[in-house]
Amino acid sequence: MKYTYTLILVVLFSVFCKAQTPIPSQEQDTLGILKLAFYDTKVMLKGIGHAYTSPLRWKKDDFIVAGAIVGGTALLYFVDDDVENYFIDRREDIPTVLDEAGERLGSPQVAYGITAGTYLFGLFTKNEKVRRTGALMTSSAVTAGLLQTLLKASTGRSRPTNGQGKFSFNPYSGEAGFRAFPSGHTILSVTMAHAVAKQFDNVWVKVGIYAIGSIAPLQRLWGGAHWLTDVALSAALSIVIVDSIDNYMNKANVYPDGSKKNNSISWKFNLGLGRAGLTGTF
Repeated sequence: MKYTYTLILVVLFSVFCKAQTPIPSQEQDTLGILKLAFYDTKVMLKGIGHAYTSPLRWKKDDFIVAGAIVGGTALLYFVDDDVENYFIDRREDIPTVLDEAGERLGSPQVAYGITAGTYLFGLFTKNEKVRRTGALMTSSAVTAGLLQTLLKASTGRSRPTNGQGKFSFNPYSGEAGFRAFPSGHTILSVTMAHAVAKQFDNVWVKVGIYAIGSIAPLQRLWGGAHWLTDVALSAALSIVIVDSIDNYMNKANVYPDGSKKNNSISWKFNLGLGRAGLTGTF
């Protein structure tokens, strides 16, 4: 329950936090670091509140996307066992360096370290674009992090390594073996990758960033820590959260440096004979 109370307090505080008046780019150099940090903190809190309350503002297309994500995840449920066996058979073939990279990239220490480092670099150099990126990464990571902590405890899904199957659940048990959904490594890694990739227009740069961001989710599969549905839905949650906060920053124009853009992923649900899938276009 403590996670629920924490989440409620964060949402209430962020929702009622006073809206920010954008600081013109030319005035940044005249402001002190503390004033910029205070401004960014309010922006991040508002972003967190916007993300958590965004379902209240959903329109028809948003509900279609949400339904497609849930439906796609339900379909993946049928192949959870097959995917687990596929990765188990190839586990020994995975290079050690790749396995360690996946484990580290999705860990809270590394993810939050990179996130904080990005923001602090932008803050102390007074680089508005980097500050914005860091603020987006930070608010998205906090939003996703609190949500995944609550969901892990409340769903209590058994990990593949437990040997109890994908239908085994034990909510609020406190046991590490019953914290499969969502995948924390996937959420942190994909959140970080998506927030950074949105800052670039070059498709190949985006592909490279997403490729690095996918190492941690894949490692959770071949490591037997999560089912495919855990990883897939966690990645979808990360993308939705980042897009929601990014849209808030764009619409509120809180960083008016001329780089305002809409880089949300466009989702399309594909259904046909012998196939079903959710395709994202960026």
